Amino acid sequence: MLAAGLWSGTAKASDADAPPSIGALKQLSFEELMNVEVTSVSRRPEKLSETASAIQVVTGEEIHRSGATSLPEALRLAGNLEIQQINTAQWAISARGFDAPLSNKLLVLIDGRTVYTPLFSGVFWDIQDVMLEDLDRIEVISGPGATVWGANAVNGVINVTSKNSKDTTGLLVAAGDGTELHGFGAIRYGAAISPKVHFRVYGKYTGRESTLLATGRNPGNDWGQTQGGFRLDAATSDNDLFTLQGDLYESTIDLAGPKDLVTHGANLLGRWSHVVSSDSDFKLQVYADRVHRDSAASFNDTLTTYDVDFQYRLAVGSRQNVVAGAGYRSVEDNFRSGSIGLRPERTSLETLSAFVQDEIALIPDELHLALGTKLEHNDYTGLEVQPSVRLAWKVQENQTIWAAVSRAVRTPSRVDRDYYIPPISYGSPNLESEELIAYELGYRTQLRDRLTLSVSSYFHDYDRIRSIEPANPGASLPLVFGNGQEGSTYGVEISSEYRVTDAWHLRAAVSELRVRIRPKPGSFDLSAGQSEAADSKHHFLLRSSWDLSKQVQFDATARAVSRVENPSAATPGYGELDLRLAWQASNQLEVAIVGQNLLHDRHPELGVVSARQEIGRSVYGKILWRY
Repeated sequence: MLAAGLWSGTAKASDADAPPSIGALKQLSFEELMNVEVTSVSRRPEKLSETASAIQVVTGEEIHRSGATSLPEALRLAGNLEIQQINTAQWAISARGFDAPLSNKLLVLIDGRTVYTPLFSGVFWDIQDVMLEDLDRIEVISGPGATVWGANAVNGVINVTSKNSKDTTGLLVAAGDGTELHGFGAIRYGAAISPKVHFRVYGKYTGRESTLLATGRNPGNDWGQTQGGFRLDAATSDNDLFTLQGDLYESTIDLAGPKDLVTHGANLLGRWSHVVSSDSDFKLQVYADRVHRDSAASFNDTLTTYDVDFQYRLAVGSRQNVVAGAGYRSVEDNFRSGSIGLRPERTSLETLSAFVQDEIALIPDELHLALGTKLEHNDYTGLEVQPSVRLAWKVQENQTIWAAVSRAVRTPSRVDRDYYIPPISYGSPNLESEELIAYELGYRTQLRDRLTLSVSSYFHDYDRIRSIEPANPGASLPLVFGNGQEGSTYGVEISSEYRVTDAWHLRAAVSELRVRIRPKPGSFDLSAGQSEAADSKHHFLLRSSWDLSKQVQFDATARAVSRVENPSAATPGYGELDLRLAWQASNQLEVAIVGQNLLHDRHPELGVVSARQEIGRSVYGKILWRY
């Protein structure tokens, strides 16, 4: 009921936030690709091959060639995520277990802006739209990242990064139509105001047909979103980079009632990056984000977030690199009830945080130790401490073994504390944070000039998992939220890339996952975590990118998952195939045809069995013109 209601080194500052361009990434050798710098693990650039974390990078070029038309579809290219589509606009996305319609243990950042909602500590994926052509990369960490990113970075971190506006000059127009996509289009224009100041503006629209029930009946949940925005990058000196960007959007989902679910919002972000010296730099970021979500049958919510974040990096001698920072976030929420109640309806929540991480070269260029912790104070549970220890051993030039131990917490949401449907169920003002102690071990290597391999294993130990308990022993109603469950997840993630030839590139990923949830002594919740986790044990991904000629590209993505065994959301396993054939008619014009979910007319991925919707086969054509 709740889920249904809610869904209805020395560096110039000008280069500090700009990873290698997509064109450059396409030309890199595998050795160079392994040395590409990522920033999500320690909030400073470090080589991908030497990170003490399970991280995968999806480039903008891969997203373009996959034929993805939304951010969740692009995230399917990361082999260390669980992604299940619920219906036209709703998705369940997690890492290392606890995937569910209201997944709440994954932190998602879009250009540094946190997009989870404090309503349920998760993400409303129907409004997370981006101009995919402007994405530089998506970095995906499976495993906790709370030491540098804070609460809710429990099972993973998704960091979506768009290109610097100097890399998107000129005019781009994209348009298409298809069987499930009932019309989409985008336009973007970028230019230089001066040699060191660039900007771009964009607008886009996407419309999607409703998914169907197993009976073939149309539940009427067509979805459409219109969005526009801008970005400006100013390199005012060799040491300073200023970025200002914002978005404005409106999304509509048809509902089987007198009124649709309408969401509109806007955000504005500013960031200043400054290089102090060859040994130090800092970054100051400020943003405001406002979302209004109106579902007449369930609720009307206006959420406004203000966030300030500062971080400073300092190299101490030749063997230490310290990154520290502090942040403040204020959230104002006005929730007016329909069928779902929150009490009080209007509230203001504040979070104060500070973190420090020290990376020590125990043996230069061979053995590195990273120690750090995050201190975070929230209005619900007070002070939370989230430390980690990470060790990376470069066994040989092309082999790294890493290990980590971390603590992370999932802080209570408004639903956890303030939810009520009298006389049936209530939230709990005494609910504590869910706690994770994670143990990780990984190996990363370049086996040959054209082959790489990464293996990550983990054991996650959870305590105080949310439970549903009777308010009064012996009575069936009312029910309240508690911290009466504990459990564990464990598994292995394997990914590999093989460049068969200069024109043919393969990427594969396999993962095994086990989830165990049980009641703690004294708990009356016997659900075994059915409302918290609806996971598949086995996941497989194989992607092929093949340049048939200089003008013709052929891409294929195969994926398979085993059945979801959760009794309340039991779903059969499935395998699917996406294909894309593109013709580069000229330097300016590209024409593509894309087929998605081609192996079945329809298949279910997740949902309550009695009302589960199925994802249909889709074919669409797209024209992309650059000038």
